[in-house]
Amino acid sequence: MSAATRLRRNDEHMDIVVLERGEHVSFANCGLPYHVGGVIPERDDLLLQSPQSLHERFALDVRTHSEATGIDPVARTVDVLDRSTGDRSVETYDALVIATGAAPVRPPIPGAERALTLRDVADVDAIMAALASPDAPRTAAIVGGGFIGVELAENLVAAGLEVTLVEATEQLLPPLDPELAILVAEHLEAHGVTVRTGVTAVEIGPDDVALRAAPSPAAEGASPDGERVPADLVVLAVGVRPESALAVAAGLDVDDRGAILVDEAQRTSDPAIFAVGDVAAKRDAISGEAVLVPLAQTANRHGRLVADVITGRATGAAPVLGTAVVGVFGLTAASVGWNEKRLRAAERPVRVIHSHPAHHAGYYPGAEGMALKLLVDPASDQILGAQGVGREGVDKRIDIIATAMRGGLRASDLADLELAYAPQFGSAKDPVNMLGMIADNLAAGITETVQWHEVASEVEAGAFVLDVREPAELAGGVIPGAVNIRLDELRDRLAEVPQRRVIVHCAAGQRAHTAARLLRQLGRADVANLDGGYRTWDAGMRASA
Repeated sequence: MSAATRLRRNDEHMDIVVLERGEHVSFANCGLPYHVGGVIPERDDLLLQSPQSLHERFALDVRTHSEATGIDPVARTVDVLDRSTGDRSVETYDALVIATGAAPVRPPIPGAERALTLRDVADVDAIMAALASPDAPRTAAIVGGGFIGVELAENLVAAGLEVTLVEATEQLLPPLDPELAILVAEHLEAHGVTVRTGVTAVEIGPDDVALRAAPSPAAEGASPDGERVPADLVVLAVGVRPESALAVAAGLDVDDRGAILVDEAQRTSDPAIFAVGDVAAKRDAISGEAVLVPLAQTANRHGRLVADVITGRATGAAPVLGTAVVGVFGLTAASVGWNEKRLRAAERPVRVIHSHPAHHAGYYPGAEGMALKLLVDPASDQILGAQGVGREGVDKRIDIIATAMRGGLRASDLADLELAYAPQFGSAKDPVNMLGMIADNLAAGITETVQWHEVASEVEAGAFVLDVREPAELAGGVIPGAVNIRLDELRDRLAEVPQRRVIVHCAAGQRAHTAARLLRQLGRADVANLDGGYRTWDAGMRASA
């Protein structure tokens, strides 16, 4: 619909036909989980436009229950099945836009036919009908711990169900790295959701789901073979697959995942046919490779773009960053670009920065902490990605970093961003500025850091771990073998720090940075700061337990 309405705004005289095999067009699919939980109480609020309203305002010929069953690129025709009457017809085109989206993946397991999905209005109607039935479900299992699964878990709890969230990999929310994803999993558990990671659903029974441990036995919450979790209601949220059968049958080029290959103008291998939305491959901003990015903002942007191309404007799609955000029980998790797992799997050099700032000035009432992570190319200082988890202010910081990435700013440039400041909104040194300052220190060689998952190997190699926190903080946990010397006593107790490699840490990294600078200037040359401090180390250890 973004393409169709933009086409009309560009050309009042064009004949524009929209074929939709379902009942609804222009609906808010991102709002579907929130209708389940009653946050959006009225179903009609999800229906943004109707065929009638689109005809009245934009003079569009929108036909619901009309399925495109075949494309003839030579004749430039589309075969159409009227699903209401069974009648068939043929439509001609000068330009054709394929926007068929992606279909939910259904694992081939026994009982999968009982499971529901959540892609469109018909799907949410099926879930609502189940919740309103005389034998309404009391328990639910959601298979898949991505964005939709996490959102739906919250909303099914709001609907009064006991919910189990099942994820085959070792963590929820794949765009996050494990030390941030664990914060979301623990938050879900604290609000009554049973989280099972590292397990797969192998059978859906009449009122339960059978689980089997995934190959990694160290997965958080891993279940033994044969466990069955109660599930009067089962929803599959294990991902989507491009609905590209039409394109394949028409001979258009697709990649190995079935996504339609397009150029920067969204043209397919046939210059008269375009593809947009979840059915089309995107160009990754970090690698330049074709990727699947099923996100609403990108789909809408490309719909608008393709309309401009069809009506003669020279324009092209920007590479995608994959910026995404999810909220669950008052907690926000967001990401942009690549995560550390993906970078290391691609054997790409990466500099990692963690921080744990407050979302606004700490002295102003209501300051909430957050966890931020920045991924940087150590040679070029290019920003490769970022993640954040917290109650307040996370979306703002990830949006700023996403904007910086689109604008080509380096990580060190974040220190110089002039961001709006008043104590109820931020800090004189905003969390994004602080990431830039740390990046600048690392790029200049002023400091060295080690990551939470490197501490064990550092100790094994003989490093001395120095904890410069206040003694009262130690009750919350310590790194085994670490020696505590308060930062303010460090000058006087320098003799207690051996002349070998030192890994210094505090709670989040700032005091340890001061300690590391002090130690270097007092003759301890081989000193590194534990990036993100004890908080990051502890979260990482919980994630890997």
